[in-house]
Amino acid sequence: MADEMVLRAQRFVNTTYNNGATLGISKLAENGQTGWPVMYALTRALQYEMGITSLSDSFGPLTLAKIGELYGKIDESTVPSANFCRIIQSALYCKGYDGGEIDGTYNDRVKAAVVQLNQNMGVSGTYPGSSLWPKVVKGLFNMDAYVTVSNGSDTIRSIQQWLNGRYILRKDFYIIPCDGHHSRDVAKSMLFAIQYELGMADGVANGVFGPGTQSGLRSHTVSNGSTGVWAQLFTAAMILNKRNVPFGNFTSTVQSGVETFQAFSKLPVTGQGDFQTWASLLVSYGDQSRKGTACDGVTMITPARAQALKSAGYQYIGRYLFNPSTTDLPQKAIQPGELATIKEYGLRCFPIFQTWSRSADYFSHNQGTADAFRAIEWAEYHGFKPGTIIYFAVDYDAMDGEVTEYVIPHFRGIMRTIGENSAYGVGVYGPRNVCQRVADAGYAAASFVSDMSSGFSGNLGYPLPTNWAFDQISTITVGSGSGSIEIDNNIASGRDTGQGDFNAGASLGGLDTDLNKSAYRGVMLQDVKTYLESIGVPETGGDGWTDEDWVSLGGISTTEAFDAVVDSDWLFTALARQLRLRKALIQAPVLWELRKLNPGDFLSDAAVKAGALDDCSTGWGQIFAWVTIAARNYCMQQGIINGTPLTDADTRAVWDRLHDDQEYNVRSVAYLTVYNAHQIGAPRPSLTTSLAQTQALLARYNGTGEDAEKYGRELIGLYNVLENYNALSRS
Repeated sequence: MADEMVLRAQRFVNTTYNNGATLGISKLAENGQTGWPVMYALTRALQYEMGITSLSDSFGPLTLAKIGELYGKIDESTVPSANFCRIIQSALYCKGYDGGEIDGTYNDRVKAAVVQLNQNMGVSGTYPGSSLWPKVVKGLFNMDAYVTVSNGSDTIRSIQQWLNGRYILRKDFYIIPCDGHHSRDVAKSMLFAIQYELGMADGVANGVFGPGTQSGLRSHTVSNGSTGVWAQLFTAAMILNKRNVPFGNFTSTVQSGVETFQAFSKLPVTGQGDFQTWASLLVSYGDQSRKGTACDGVTMITPARAQALKSAGYQYIGRYLFNPSTTDLPQKAIQPGELATIKEYGLRCFPIFQTWSRSADYFSHNQGTADAFRAIEWAEYHGFKPGTIIYFAVDYDAMDGEVTEYVIPHFRGIMRTIGENSAYGVGVYGPRNVCQRVADAGYAAASFVSDMSSGFSGNLGYPLPTNWAFDQISTITVGSGSGSIEIDNNIASGRDTGQGDFNAGASLGGLDTDLNKSAYRGVMLQDVKTYLESIGVPETGGDGWTDEDWVSLGGISTTEAFDAVVDSDWLFTALARQLRLRKALIQAPVLWELRKLNPGDFLSDAAVKAGALDDCSTGWGQIFAWVTIAARNYCMQQGIINGTPLTDADTRAVWDRLHDDQEYNVRSVAYLTVYNAHQIGAPRPSLTTSLAQTQALLARYNGTGEDAEKYGRELIGLYNVLENYNALSRS
């Protein structure tokens, strides 16, 4: 929503600093919306007016020092120029205060706004009146809010104001937001506050949870009856960790809250604010001297190492299902015989799945689906039993917006695939915010928290996730000699105890692989086109339609149909491997139906959407909803997939998914292939299904009778072309 005074501020910058390109002041969009571009431009303008020659978006130490050096404080008697004042007025408007018309006068409206700003920041006790002191100016030229926003907590806001008011005169303490939300800045300000109260001098206090801070906290246990600043700091830390206690004195209510927190965090339940509790409240990894009962690592568990871990009190071991690179860490993935060793020594294993997963662009719904299929395959290969929770990694500091845009859809794909195609559960490995967001979305049963990365924005300011199973807090070495092993030391909550017994494992031999696109895509397309032309299907048109009519009415070419199938090769491969059948058996009907789309298909789709028809064939595989219902129900009955049985009442919902969700459509093609074998009384399709049986299955895809038989004859040739290149890729 546009704000007229923000718009005037933007116009002021653009008009006054129209040589901004040479100053590094970008021309602003005049849209009346506050944002970092506006604040950066105003910061640079302020620096320019103070005579700073090297302008920067950052309101850094030089800018801060210059204000103190030139003016001491800014008010009606010290404001150096009308434009300087207009910059201040513009910043006030961008913060939601009345800046007094941007007229270059430090007038009564500006003074009232500054008084309100100081009060909102919590510094009016230190800075009474209507003057702008340097640190307040710094706080004015950023995007921090000083009023409660976005369902923030008024109690947290009061703590933020208290911190500002108490410590603003310390050299390295800057005004933090007073918006009612815990954050990185607030977490760091708490550490500064602890250090100041421990007596650390300016320049020594650094906001880091180091040895000096830890040593000092060990002598500041608080308990029921404690009052004063240490009780205030402790209750503040509890509240910032989303614990419902009053801010201030350590009361019996606080003690009860502490006991609950300690039990949740697997700390000794003392009811006191002892060192370990302080540590867990202030920094994600807490007291790193705590010895966990779980661990994870990239080294094979040999008998000697298993004995060393067991002797050190470890019960649960996290190991990787799969290693995309066997050169860097050759033992990262579970090795042959390793799970038998873990079982023999009475230990338990929880599996982790990770390929890359270290930047936002890795994550998507499709990648999550592909990862889930691969994780199922490897878990079955290693012999993990039904009920095992597989932890999928988010191994970087995902910003909250990235969690929304990339990570959540990724885990939606994982959950859908694990839920439909296995008896496994989904866990998430990552920073606290990632774990909690994925859990809140319903896509993870348990969290494995990467709390060693205490500087991650997704850890700073976030409490331990409600469904945490393993909390990774330190890297240590256990054992000696041949039993020596470096591990990540984890606290276990008991929500997941891993697996202590394993199946024999499944073979991965002979399964289809991803198409070698660089080697075969071009020649494969040419062979597909040559075959289809040999049976009367040209590149475009056909079936009595001219090319022009075909294209105008929505038909697609052989090349376009081929590209769609090959671009989704990962999905065809995953389904074929999961069902242990040949990929071309799913590809052939989909490619054919895509190429054969005609105006009648689009008219039928429109009729179903309008309610004139109950059902029609639709989507990439041109499947009816009623057939899909029958196929999926059969596969559920056979234990091939999981789900709730479908009925006629689900027809429209199934049709909508077939039409709108092509992944669902292709999955259904695969399940229909299995169902068709049942319908013709044939064995379930496998890696060794004969060509004659394959042709019969392809024919059944189009029903029964002469037309179906012709369909089978046409598609077996297409199948052979596709299978030829799939076989080359396998080899």
